[in-house]
Amino acid sequence: MANDPDAKRLLWFIFAGSRGGLTRLKIISKLKENPLNTNQLANELGLDYKAIQHHIKVLEKNNLITKTGEKYGIMFFISTFLEVNMETFDKIEEKLDKSK
Repeated sequence: MANDPDAKRLLWFIFAGSRGGLTRLKIISKLKENPLNTNQLANELGLDYKAIQHHIKVLEKNNLITKTGEKYGIMFFISTFLEVNMETFDKIEEKLDKSK
């Protein structure tokens, strides 16, 4: 399951093939370290709160993150789907880091 071609295609599109992919990559990298809320992510990454909200929606829609809590206390975590495909994510992250 970890080498699922559909998952690989999705991850490449979300992080490398669409606008905002690098920001989403940074969000996932932060969430790998520890769960954060939208405000914490905005502060950690030095980005606008509304921009973080947009990218969070994209990541949630594609089942890459999950959330727990309510309103301003919502914390975001890496999804099980992404954990299973973390090897593919790491390869994408590595290739994109080299291309900078």
